[in-house]
Amino acid sequence: MTNKKKIIAMLLAGGQGSRLGVLTKTRAKPAVPYGGKYKIIDFTLSNCTNSGIDTVGVLTQYQPLELNSYISTGAPWDLDSNTGGVFILPPYWKAERGEWYSGTANAIYQNSFFIDKFDPDYILVLSGDHIYKMDYNDMLKFHVKTEASATIAVIEVPIEDASRFGIMNTDENFRVIEFEEKPARPKSNLASMGVYIFNWDSVRGYLQADAEDKESTNDFGRDIIPRMLAAGERIFAYRFKGYWKDVGTVESLWEANMELLQDRPALNLHDPSWKILSRNPNQPPHYVGDDAKIVTSLVSEGCRIYGTVEHSVLFPDVTIEAGAYVRDSIIMEKTVVGEGCEIVRTIIDEGVTIGRGCRIGGDGKITVIGQGAALSDGMVVEPGASIQPDCRFVNDVCESGGEVGK
Repeated sequence: MTNKKKIIAMLLAGGQGSRLGVLTKTRAKPAVPYGGKYKIIDFTLSNCTNSGIDTVGVLTQYQPLELNSYISTGAPWDLDSNTGGVFILPPYWKAERGEWYSGTANAIYQNSFFIDKFDPDYILVLSGDHIYKMDYNDMLKFHVKTEASATIAVIEVPIEDASRFGIMNTDENFRVIEFEEKPARPKSNLASMGVYIFNWDSVRGYLQADAEDKESTNDFGRDIIPRMLAAGERIFAYRFKGYWKDVGTVESLWEANMELLQDRPALNLHDPSWKILSRNPNQPPHYVGDDAKIVTSLVSEGCRIYGTVEHSVLFPDVTIEAGAYVRDSIIMEKTVVGEGCEIVRTIIDEGVTIGRGCRIGGDGKITVIGQGAALSDGMVVEPGASIQPDCRFVNDVCESGGEVGK
């Protein structure tokens, strides 16, 4: 048996992320790039490391190749120890049968054997698609102090937005008395963050019963938590007061990047006491040409800027040619923007080639260009349009890879 652990983390990273459109066509949502240097999953993994949690199971399913390759041995996050580490846990065949993860609870249930190897007192269940910095030790202390069977991290949201979330209704001591999934008339503004701590010996039985229930959706919020509440279990809400962003849509991903461009952003990426770790190859310093202009932007290493960049986030090894103008946009690694282009309110994925004189996006809905696409000279892509990954355009005609869509 592996060394007994007080707590291990189980990170749910298998979601399709369909609301991110072409950005998740070929990758899982936690592998989507963010902030010029990171991927979304960096934040959850870094939180574990900074909280002293050295054993993390990463449950993958949808388009896992890029995510698996990125995490690798876990060394960038110091998660490669002999007594713990990071473990990739895809669905697999057992005896004569196998099945996909059918929900968040089912994903944990199917990996009960992995958890049992470490015989933990507690399991920390996390989502791999949120951007935030959180000390899970503080939440664990709260969990132990309240003698809870389950603790759910919550954040206060405007009451007018509460119907978009799972809402916890609590008593004066923050013991949960009711859970409502996206209520039409919310009674509280305490929204679930998708971060849970469970006593393993307690929740294990609920996971087993849920797996045997043919009517269950096998989800923590919809099934496990209500079942535990009905049984009278002590469930508490842990209030989190820091920055937290669910980047599940194109708009929220764009907003999260743009928020980094504020003078004093709510999410401080320069805090030496809580570093956000990532796996990034070394790049040469960025270069700014004589006629280049950069205003209120994040420009990563290896970029070559000859045009104008305003209020934008550029990932490593991006080239902005002379006369090009980029505003309010996110341009990911190894993308080339040709001479004289105008790009506004657009997310451009990795490895895209934009021909000369293109007009992409504009004020209005966000435009998205998929990974590896190539646009011919002079193309116009309207605001709110999306181009599928690997599309190749010649004289404005898409010759391979997909089509332009809204």
